[in-house]
This record gives sequence, structure tokens and C-alpha cells, in this order.
Amino acid sequence: MVKVYPTVSQEYLKAVEKCKRKLRGLIAEKNCAPIVVRLAWHSAGTYDVNTKTGGPFGTMRHPEEQGHGSNRGLDIAVRLLQPIKDQFPILSYADFVQLAGVVGVEVTGGPEIPFHPGREDKPEPPPEGRLPDATKGSDHLRDVFGHMGLSDKEIVVLSGAHTLGRCHNERSGFEGLWTSNPLIFDNSYFTELITGEKEGLLQLPTDKVLVEDPSFRPWVEKYAADEDAFFEDYVEAHLALSELGFADAE
Repeated sequence: MVKVYPTVSQEYLKAVEKCKRKLRGLIAEKNCAPIVVRLAWHSAGTYDVNTKTGGPFGTMRHPEEQGHGSNRGLDIAVRLLQPIKDQFPILSYADFVQLAGVVGVEVTGGPEIPFHPGREDKPEPPPEGRLPDATKGSDHLRDVFGHMGLSDKEIVVLSGAHTLGRCHNERSGFEGLWTSNPLIFDNSYFTELITGEKEGLLQLPTDKVLVEDPSFRPWVEKYAADEDAFFEDYVEAHLALSELGFADAE
């Protein structure tokens, strides 16, 4: 399967590169990679393969979607990024948000993820309730990611992005860090899962199930033992997530 991407102008491509540089500076200065990656993830993760609705198409710009329960706090990211978006009116908001997510991973030491521009902004947000609920188990994860068309492997490897950031009680009902350095993108999320619960670090129910479920656990073990393998698979999974519903496959 080869993806065919929309053609964009040279002017658009130049704007993408300039915007990327601006985003690197802001994200490094403000240490905001975790919330920026979350913004990109939550925007893309609403895609439903059956109805072909939702997905990474700029609807997070709407206060209605920012107000969804799973998106508490993401209005902060939107406001933080908006001055840069204003400098590049040629870019769709859809491309801008996904570009910011790619840069967030890169700035924190993670792998370089390919970025293909050309997403168009959709006018209406998707319905609420399409993102994972951290209090639930493996069946729930497979249902949510299954609606995106993603596999067990992709569930686990994308969960590895929890190596960045922390939970805030007022946003999620949970409080704490997943890893000891929440501004470094590495495989420590998986090494902590294998080690078990540790004072001062957080494991959500949806984290713990990754080591409890017999199909998930081998992937956790693989990524805990081999950071290069994690990075390689993460690139593919993040790219797939950021392009749900985007570009035609031939």
C-alpha cells in the first residue's frame, strides 16, 4: 500500500519549514512538548475508520472540542501555539497541530518523524467519547484504538509517549509523573512498567494493563530492552496516527 499525498505549493512547503523552526524554539523555551504532543494525539485520535469522521483535521481549534472531558487543559496548548500559527496563515490548522506534535517529540530527544502536509481543516468537531478512558482495561483500549484502525502493537508503542509529561488531577483525576524525567523522550516509560510501581511515579489502569495483558506485554518487554526498536516502531505508529483519514492509499 502506497500513500498518495495531496500536492501543496512550494510556498506552502517553505512555510512548513519556517513554522517548524519557530515551533522548535517555542517548545524548547517553554518546555511544553508534553502538552503539545497531547494536543496532536487527541486531535488525531478521534478518527473512526467506519464512518471516516474525526481525525487530524484541525477541529481542535473549536472551543467545543477543547471542552471535551478528555481534552481538559488543551486550551492552554492552543493559546500557547496560536501566536506562531498567526504568523503562518497559509498553513491549515490541521497541518499546524500535527507538525507541532512531530516537533515536540523531536525537541525532547525522540526520533524524527516524517511530516506530509496537505490536511484540510474540517468545519465540525467529532462527537465526544472517542478517546481512551484511563480508568479502563484492555478491551476498552482495543475498542478505542480499533475504531482508529490501529493494532495491539500500535496501542503499546503509542502509549510510550507517556514518557513525556505528567497527569494533573484537575484535568484527568490523576496526579503524578510516569517517569523521572518528563521532558526526555526515551524508553523509560516501558522500563518503569517492567520494574513495577514505584513511589513518586504514576501508573494508570491503562498503563498497568499493558503488562497484565498477554498480547500487550511482549511489546512492553521489547521496548524496555531496546530503545532503538521503540523509536523505530514509534515513528511508524505516530506517522499512522497523524495521518488517520489523510491521503489515499493505492
